[in-house]
Amino acid sequence: MNQRTEDAFRADIVEVGKRMYAREYVASNDGNISIRLDDDAILTTPRSVCKGFMTPDMMVVVDLSGKKIRGTRDASSELLMHLEVYKNRPDVRAVVHAHPPTATGFAVAGIPLDRAVLAEVVTTLGSVPIAEYGTPSTPELPEAVRKYIRAYDGLLLANHGALTVAADVFAAYYKMETIEHFARISLVARQLGREHLLSREEVERLQGLRGNYGIKSPAPICADASAPLADLDPASCQIIQAPASPAGGGARLIPTDPADLDGEIRLSYRELTALIEDAVKALLGGHHG
Repeated sequence: MNQRTEDAFRADIVEVGKRMYAREYVASNDGNISIRLDDDAILTTPRSVCKGFMTPDMMVVVDLSGKKIRGTRDASSELLMHLEVYKNRPDVRAVVHAHPPTATGFAVAGIPLDRAVLAEVVTTLGSVPIAEYGTPSTPELPEAVRKYIRAYDGLLLANHGALTVAADVFAAYYKMETIEHFARISLVARQLGREHLLSREEVERLQGLRGNYGIKSPAPICADASAPLADLDPASCQIIQAPASPAGGGARLIPTDPADLDGEIRLSYRELTALIEDAVKALLGGHHG
């Protein structure tokens, strides 16, 4: 790779870092970005630098084992996670890791973004599972990522943040935007008490449109509605929660039961007030007895 191309990639990483910091996807020195320069070299962000204030000369070049080839700084402490992605996904040329607040909130709550809610998300990302918790900067985190990265372009990292991959660094960053936007919309719908899910038939229709949109997916959406989600291999297909339409109904949107939203209980103000009044009456009655 010529120096001019590498210089352009360094500038791209600086720009993506500024966007991440401006949108509050990272704070302080959080997050990391990398680009695959060629078959033997990775360009990555340095350790302990705010992503909003990087300069091109700060970047570090490493080989696929993580050994520094050139650079005056140390490579990102999360480099092992990036290298694991490149080992398992030859098509990936860039990796972005950040802590977007709403999406990270879902990761902390243990709630994957795997419900078929938005057509745009189904066609671009499929779904966003949660990789099991691994201590940052240790081999545990790459091991957790390895389980999912062959089938997904976006992951939540349990109690950590989010990871996105793509053929170029801006595409990886835009997928991070999509995950956070999806998380914010999903959170609002859940607070309102209900989500309408796309039917499985509609999801399969959207999967068919991926090719028309020029979207290359690392794995197909799991189409076997009869198989329990827990029995599906997360490395072979993208698992999306999409209920089948009622027999003969052909409905494209299926309302969820508010009681099914992750086991949460939601009460109206009137119901809550009535419960409080009943509890107070019972308490007072017990004292009088």
